[in-house]
Amino acid sequence: MTDGGAASLRPLVEELLNEGGGVLRLAPAFVARDLVPPGRRLGLPEDAYDLGERGFVCERWLGSTTRADNRIGPAGEGLSHVVDGAGRRRLTLRDAVRADPVAIMGEAYAATHPQGLGRLAKLLDYGARIPYHVHPPQRFAELVGRRSKDEAYYFPAGVDTGPHPETFFGVHPWIARDAAYEVLLPYLVDWNSDLILRHARAELQVPDEGFQVRSGVLHAPGTALTVELQEDSDVFAMFQALNAGRIISKDLLFKDVSPDDRRRHAERFPLGFVEWDLNGDPFFYENNHLTPQPVDSGQPCGGYESWIFYNTSKFSGKKLTVPPGTTHTTTERGVYSILVWSGAGRYSGHDVRGGQADRDELLVSHDVATMPHLVENTGQDDLVVFKFFGPDINHDSPLIQMTAGT
Repeated sequence: MTDGGAASLRPLVEELLNEGGGVLRLAPAFVARDLVPPGRRLGLPEDAYDLGERGFVCERWLGSTTRADNRIGPAGEGLSHVVDGAGRRRLTLRDAVRADPVAIMGEAYAATHPQGLGRLAKLLDYGARIPYHVHPPQRFAELVGRRSKDEAYYFPAGVDTGPHPETFFGVHPWIARDAAYEVLLPYLVDWNSDLILRHARAELQVPDEGFQVRSGVLHAPGTALTVELQEDSDVFAMFQALNAGRIISKDLLFKDVSPDDRRRHAERFPLGFVEWDLNGDPFFYENNHLTPQPVDSGQPCGGYESWIFYNTSKFSGKKLTVPPGTTHTTTERGVYSILVWSGAGRYSGHDVRGGQADRDELLVSHDVATMPHLVENTGQDDLVVFKFFGPDINHDSPLIQMTAGT
């Protein structure tokens, strides 16, 4: 969008913010992937998951200003849309942020974060394990004009975890210890099996827990329904050829590799994306496992909050629970978006309902977020809300006490 286009949309953004009392209601953004079958837990009609040559609806992107980098699909796939009071889609959230970053992000934050909200939340809903892959670190991502993709997972309770609720992470420690990096190379060259997983370690996806995954760490996420928070990027290199019963395209190994680097270095180039010390950490679990950490609000509240995404300045996230018949007053340090996971109520004046995709997603602008705003439970069950924050907003989020080898 040009500067002129942004200026022309600014009055519309102001209109929608005024209408919503500084809060934007967002329409759901469903994303297809053609690698893995769907888990069918996103609340869509059964016949809505199969999109033919585009694959299957396996993800829902939340508060998204990031376009899905799919081989086939609509130009704006993955982008969230802002809707008005009548439920009509008016513009993408990305265009809204570009048109009036100060109104949405606050003046100081917008000045220091010109790339925008800087984070992407998702629901991952896969019926088979995602292939073993890696997100290139920034020094490699920038070679093709992209950004790195650190990410983290939270596995909500009360949902079927699917047939393979375990994630493969990293490599066995001896590979990093002995600098035996090329042990993975034959699998990339031959591209005919899933045996590369013999060099990784699997961890169970336990409900109400999660993991962080830094760029450069190999991983193959399991089938538990997952809330993911990440940097706003869609870069990866697939390292596993055989997955869910078929050989995937080898082009996905080189998806974010320049044609020149592919010609000159072939399979060795994406192998360079791997941060070996992180992958071979003998205390990988201890140093990357996330459990909910209580938020100390400093004042009595009707609800209670826990950090579920933390240990990084690149993004953060909380889980808020408000029991039936109670209210909760919340104040945050900056702009954030929410997904109402379950229950019914009002959030800063907006009717919200978990499980209803037209009533479960909001973006709270900086001016509202940084002042006390009310969350009310009007239903019979707990109102459970996930909050998603971008880089550098929550400097007080917890840090994992790192465990080092001896």
